[in-house]
Amino acid sequence: MATGLQASIETTTGGVWRIAGCRDYWSKYEHRFHISPTANQHDAIDAVELALADYQDMFGQPLVDACPVDPETGELVPVVTIVTDNGGPFRSFRFESFIATHPELRHVRTRAKSPGQNGSRERGFGTLKYEQLFLDEIDNAVTLAERAESYRIEYNRVRPHEAIAFNRPEEVHLGLADPTIPTFQTKKTLPTT
Repeated sequence: MATGLQASIETTTGGVWRIAGCRDYWSKYEHRFHISPTANQHDAIDAVELALADYQDMFGQPLVDACPVDPETGELVPVVTIVTDNGGPFRSFRFESFIATHPELRHVRTRAKSPGQNGSRERGFGTLKYEQLFLDEIDNAVTLAERAESYRIEYNRVRPHEAIAFNRPEEVHLGLADPTIPTFQTKKTLPTT
């Protein structure tokens, strides 16, 4: 799962806001966004908590219940690796202690000044900005949140994604589609004569 804090989005009457969010690298599924005027460790934790809540809503159980147990040590084996940049919120003690209290999570930070190493998250934020946020001016944080949620629903449920064989991210995330096998309908063109 790729996690990131987006640069500022300025609204016409409500100041500067930042978006934090998690995106599943394999299925390209966008989890709910956390919108805040700050970009600190609390916002990073909130974004991961939203992703964990999404998992529980989708699968009816906490992610920790899906963890296998290591037969040698008896400890839970993490099932999700969170990839973040090397920014301050992700290097903070509070974020690291949050990860340590969740045995289902493992944390990996990319190298400093290497946004390409977390490319899936960067592309997701880029798509959000150019398809929803840069269309016209946004008045306030409520409109910003509505646009972000509208994008997330359309992206996950409506339109197929090229990187996962033209399947929808939600279908791949739920295991209803294979990201290597296209499921789109092909139109047969038969000769007329």
